[in-house]
Amino acid sequence: MFKSKIQKKAPAGPTKVKRTPLTMKGKQITAIVLIVLFAASSVYVGCKDDTKPKQKERPQQTQEPKQEITAPSFDADTAFSFVKEQVDFGPRVPGSKAHTQCGDYIVSRMQSYGATVTEQKTTLKTFEGKSIPVRNIIAAFAPEKKSRVLLCAHWDSRPFGDKDKNQSLWQKPIDGANDGGSGVGVLMEIGRQLSLSPTAIGVDIIFFDAEDLGTAEFAKDGQQEVLNDGFTTSWCLGSQYWGKNKHVENYNARFGILLDMVGAADASFNKEKYSMEFAPDVVNLVWNTASKMGHGNLFTADEVEGVVDDHFFVTRGGIRCVDIIDTRTQIMAMGLGGYTFANYHHTHNDNLSIIDKGTLKAVGQTLMQVIYNQ
Repeated sequence: MFKSKIQKKAPAGPTKVKRTPLTMKGKQITAIVLIVLFAASSVYVGCKDDTKPKQKERPQQTQEPKQEITAPSFDADTAFSFVKEQVDFGPRVPGSKAHTQCGDYIVSRMQSYGATVTEQKTTLKTFEGKSIPVRNIIAAFAPEKKSRVLLCAHWDSRPFGDKDKNQSLWQKPIDGANDGGSGVGVLMEIGRQLSLSPTAIGVDIIFFDAEDLGTAEFAKDGQQEVLNDGFTTSWCLGSQYWGKNKHVENYNARFGILLDMVGAADASFNKEKYSMEFAPDVVNLVWNTASKMGHGNLFTADEVEGVVDDHFFVTRGGIRCVDIIDTRTQIMAMGLGGYTFANYHHTHNDNLSIIDKGTLKAVGQTLMQVIYNQ
């Protein structure tokens, strides 16, 4: 607000000044002055604002949450048929006719689903010193894509039933329907689904050989090599070889997931120690996905001691890998989470009768939900 002051000149000397009120005319003049000054101020302010470039109001950008993709439906019947077809060949012990036939079958299936198939063939020695042919089978879907995920399982079966109560069966090979067959069956069905509904990323499915040729329960002391860190080399021969001899030069994947014994009706998939050390984020991703899909009864929150499995050597080879493996928890000294395997493990009871389609479905659908949202 502007104020106008009108003062009369005071006479000389100490004479007291007498102030007289403004006349009506004076009030009018004052009002006119105020109006003119106010109008001039308004014009000035308006002109000043007009000289500034007007900035458009930018709408607030909010990042929308990524919408989750619903993966195609995993067909448990088809997965079960893949397990059965493996078992029908007989025990897949490296060097046997059944092993050769089953390997050819896996290669043919993966090729029919549009995968680029690479085979690694070499000769390695068992804990007994026997030379055996080893055959890793790698099926690459969308091999041109740089962003990739690795899925794996072993396809050989145990040459010994060395946990059988009947010692006469110890030297006889087992069917390995769950220990070997179930993981392969799930991955073959995922391969079939990838041929029908490709993912945004590349997917490599590796079928490792010679995982289950480790030292037998009845072996004599000293019949196995030992690594400097104390882990035996007699297990996981195929993944050990692959870790040092990748099928592609400078191969890389964001992470890997191993399936081992994923088909029994009473399965229990606990969080395994090495997996939690190698890639806790991947473990949580898989287990949380399973829980959201209603499979929390199978994918438990329990943590157990480490299992020396193919994922151990995949991680050593540079790809962080976790293990979905059926372990049964048991309390160990000092409260550590110990584990044991189901009573059919490495016995002749590991046959098709223990395979449950519901478990195959839970594992397969969870895995697909994970990879289709990468």
